[in-house]
Amino acid sequence: MDTIYALASAQGRAGVSVIRISGPSAFSAGKSLTGTLPDPRKAATRILRDHHGEILDHALVVCFEGPRSFTGEDVVELHVHGSISVVQAVLAELRLQDDLRLAEPGEFTRRALENGKLDLAQVEGLADLIDAETEAQRKQAVRVFSGALGDRVESWRSKLIRSAALLEATIDFADEDVPVDVSPEVLDLLGQVKSDLESEIAGTFVAERIRLGFEVALVGPPNAGKSTLLNRLAGRDAAITSDIAGTTRDVIEVRMDLKGLPVTFLDTAGLRDSEDEIESIGVARAVERAKSADLRVFLALPGEELMLSPVEDDLVLHAKADLVDAVENGISGKTGIGVSELVDRIQHTLQQRTAGAGLATHARHRLAMERAGSALDQALDIVAQGPEQYDIAAEELRSAIRALEALVGRIDVENLLDEIFSSFCLGK
Repeated sequence: MDTIYALASAQGRAGVSVIRISGPSAFSAGKSLTGTLPDPRKAATRILRDHHGEILDHALVVCFEGPRSFTGEDVVELHVHGSISVVQAVLAELRLQDDLRLAEPGEFTRRALENGKLDLAQVEGLADLIDAETEAQRKQAVRVFSGALGDRVESWRSKLIRSAALLEATIDFADEDVPVDVSPEVLDLLGQVKSDLESEIAGTFVAERIRLGFEVALVGPPNAGKSTLLNRLAGRDAAITSDIAGTTRDVIEVRMDLKGLPVTFLDTAGLRDSEDEIESIGVARAVERAKSADLRVFLALPGEELMLSPVEDDLVLHAKADLVDAVENGISGKTGIGVSELVDRIQHTLQQRTAGAGLATHARHRLAMERAGSALDQALDIVAQGPEQYDIAAEELRSAIRALEALVGRIDVENLLDEIFSSFCLGK
């Protein structure tokens, strides 16, 4: 196993930068810079020197003996001053050592997976935590990174193994002292797992929205003030505004943190019939994006047709409220009338939806659980047919177990690893 090193903190100037070394030669590499290393898991300051004895920096050094480290290997961390030149000088000195090489993107985390320090779901949770921009994303990623999904999968797996063992005991030891009819316990265990799986699968859709962000479409006829409202929400001129109807031709997206929730507002083209070919394309795109959005905010004046019917939770507001006296559900991006109320209503609606979020946050998780659920349904039907079919039911349970094991990376995930770890930065 190679010994690898990399800058583990962000690139660029900082107060402190962390350089991580991991592998069998980590301690000797650290000693070549420091002379002596502190005891494992105890931080101490050391002078870092190059191979000529010249001082590189004064650093805080921490060592971790494997397997009690992030990667499961011997690890040395050098907390140096965050000067670009200092970091480059230390990395250059490490580069001179024959038994060291620069880590590939995500390689530290990949070693943590291979050494059993993390399961694959935790790896994805770590990636999501690094990418988290809002409080809701942070909380969700922390839950996954903490191993909650892996624990849930292990609970399901244990129940399925118990069920398969009962069925196989009936098959293999029919003349021994085992229960003749194990179906009540098996059906109860399988029913518990099936119920949990269905709930978790349903929760993945909301969890994915938290991870990727909700979409809220501003919809209405031309010149209803949608672009002005978008600019007000964004706090900048994100969209061109004018009194000319049809100014917005394409969907304009603005991503923001809405009271802890990741939300992308979509400013769509004004909905109307038009003989202008370009505008018609914009209207068609607007309708398509609005239909696929998580929530729609309709802006219109009384009597104007919307060309798209609101559904449950959609908000219908009186546009350009600054031009009329007090009106119910009025809003004006120009003056700010009703904008704070709109933000509260959107946040409340989306917050209610997040209550149903599950632990599984990726489409890969959902597909694995769906495969397990499908095999589980087959097993339930077969068990109900009687002991003569238990061998077939046991095989279906093994298929369900394999699907769950793939979810946390125990089997059949080699083709996924390169794609997953490519999203990590160099020092993770």
